[in-house]
Amino acid sequence: MATIALVDDDKNILASVTMLLEQEGYHVRSYTDGASALSALTATPPDLAILDIKMPRMDGMELLRRLRQSGEMPVIFLTSKDEEIDELMGLNAGADDYIRKPFSQRLLLERVKAVLRRGEGKKGGHAPVGEAKQTLTRGSLVLDPMRHECTWVGKPVRLTVTEFLILQCLAQRPGFVKSRDNLMDAAYDDQVYVDDRTIDSHIKRLRKKFKVVDDDFDSIETLYGVGYRYKEVKIGAARRRRCRSSIEKFSRVSIGHGDQR
Repeated sequence: MATIALVDDDKNILASVTMLLEQEGYHVRSYTDGASALSALTATPPDLAILDIKMPRMDGMELLRRLRQSGEMPVIFLTSKDEEIDELMGLNAGADDYIRKPFSQRLLLERVKAVLRRGEGKKGGHAPVGEAKQTLTRGSLVLDPMRHECTWVGKPVRLTVTEFLILQCLAQRPGFVKSRDNLMDAAYDDQVYVDDRTIDSHIKRLRKKFKVVDDDFDSIETLYGVGYRYKEVKIGAARRRRCRSSIEKFSRVSIGHGDQR
């Protein structure tokens, strides 16, 4: 069974969640603060990490940021921070899910199972039912579900399992609108509820990651009140667009220097 790391300074939470997960057959490693967990999780990554946010020495947000520098292990926040902005910040930081305390044990187990299933592709396991196993190429975009790899114009883009599944759902049918419900179905287990803002947050983070590779990335379109769609751009057109952008930037710099003279 999968190995799950728990990081929480509340020893009662550690004890109860450890017992719950071990009863389901999972191997559990527990830590009481982010600093002590960081080196252990980096040296021997678990299949999933469940993190509190408010912790001494290093909080969960900073721990997640550090973990994302070295890998893309699935992460669930389990926290008493229950404001909407906290959830959005957690998802924007790269978490795969966000559960508020107090929590339902059944809900936690279902979300753990769902995130682990979505992460199987990272290790070359069987793809979830309905997921295409073949490499998907859409213009400058290449998605390899079995290796959980994504490239844009030949450059790697590191995605979480949830981001990967949302992008794959969009890219499978370029030009077709996908509602938020469609994207939820593609990225989340049927028994896990997420609201519209969660999908919006994932889309925002996807765009941000692609813009790091390509400032002109605009292949994920928003249709307000309807949903999202993937706009396929041919490789040649993408290259011409980047060339025009470079020429325009060079021209602005040249004009600026001319003005100074």
